[in-house]
Amino acid sequence: MPGYFNYKQAMAYINIKSKTTFSKYLANGLPTIKVGNSKRIAKSDIDKFMAEHRVVAPQDK
Repeated sequence: MPGYFNYKQAMAYINIKSKTTFSKYLANGLPTIKVGNSKRIAKSDIDKFMAEHRVVAPQDK
């Protein structure tokens, strides 16, 4: 598995099919690396972002 993903690979890694939904992740702080016209996202940044946004659902009693 690569250390850096293009947007399509990043979407597949976190199982998102909608570009609109992915744009919301970016707007909420998912870090992007940009060099020239190339944009990449580090796998470690995705893992950290997802962990920081983890919400535990309340348990039904």
